[in-house]
Amino acid sequence: MKGMLILISVEKEVQRQMEILKTGAAEIIPEEELKEKIRQSLISNKPLIVKLGLDPTAPDIHLGHTVPLQKMRQFQDLGHQAVIIIGDFTGRIGDPSGRSETRKPLTEEEILRNAETYKQQIFKILDPEKTRIEFNATWLAKLTFEDVLKLASKVTVARMLERDDFAKRYAEERPISIHEFFYPLMQGYDSIALDSDVELGGTDQKFNLLMGRNLQKDFGQALQVALTTPILEGLDGVQKMSKSLGNYIGVYESPREMFGKTMSIPDELMIRYFELVTKVEVAEIRKLEKGLADGTVHPRDLKMRLGWEIVRIYHGEKEANQAKEEFIKMFQKKEAPDEMPEVSLTKLGFDLQTEVELVALLVAAKLTSSRGEARRLIDQGGVRINDKKIEDVQAVINFSSGDIIKVGKRKFARVRV
Repeated sequence: MKGMLILISVEKEVQRQMEILKTGAAEIIPEEELKEKIRQSLISNKPLIVKLGLDPTAPDIHLGHTVPLQKMRQFQDLGHQAVIIIGDFTGRIGDPSGRSETRKPLTEEEILRNAETYKQQIFKILDPEKTRIEFNATWLAKLTFEDVLKLASKVTVARMLERDDFAKRYAEERPISIHEFFYPLMQGYDSIALDSDVELGGTDQKFNLLMGRNLQKDFGQALQVALTTPILEGLDGVQKMSKSLGNYIGVYESPREMFGKTMSIPDELMIRYFELVTKVEVAEIRKLEKGLADGTVHPRDLKMRLGWEIVRIYHGEKEANQAKEEFIKMFQKKEAPDEMPEVSLTKLGFDLQTEVELVALLVAAKLTSSRGEARRLIDQGGVRINDKKIEDVQAVINFSSGDIIKVGKRKFARVRV
């Protein structure tokens, strides 16, 4: 009887964990194997080894990059071992996923510098006390040329060309360097080195994740489960979040900017953002979703909750509260924020005996990046002084200390004469 109760308890916990892990996941390959791995983990009291590889190809990340990190945090909270692999070796090749041409290789100095920044950023989400950080040069750099040849013999060229990006480049007669074929092999070998149970990655990483599973079979290991996460849409609600497209929320942006950008996402993406980039529990998200559907939760209030949750992760609860209050002042009460940067006319070199050209001031104060942008914003009605819209691109202003300049929706500055 006691044994039966234990089994029932285990099965309930398996179902609970699966419900959490499936939320916000694009695909689990195969799902039944993940259930069994969780079941055996509970019975043996041995946590699963959950792997996520990050190539430090850029010094900072946006919310789109954090989606698999949030899934990793769920595994941590469920008692499993999170292992972050910093691809200091694979980064020298660069992941060809989604690329139309060969990546420019990074120097070792660039990789290590970016890796340090990455480590600071990922611990905004992951619990550092429960996270292993590994650098894959630890094992990849030790492989002999004979080892590499043996590894390469496990996969055919035809198999590599099944990748959409490789197949497209081949069909378009764009060059594919031989060393790019080694990237998925190296990522797969990371799984062998760790004897990983689960590997996480975006949907664009599916080929690489399955490569690890295939290589583990050749090396006689238990096969890892591949769990892919969706590619997050940006603020436009259509294209994937990207710095180059300007539709991103950076994890190092100010609380005010982060909150304001969140308030601009389309309503239909709110629940998706809750699932993919916040720490709100699944049961609570389902309640919010139901409230949104039956009208008991107002979309504006839900979006403000979303902005608060996102800012809280990266800046803390105090800053999240302040960002929310400032947003309400600016956009609901039409008030300026309590704190804003000061613009000293004398330090910027303006002659206080004459009126100041507004376009020149906006550029000098770095409220716009160029005179062209300044003129465009004025022409579009996007520049106000003391809440008065300025419509003349040739405007010259006689400023007084305390005057407030508003540029666009979220930039404010207080003039000091």
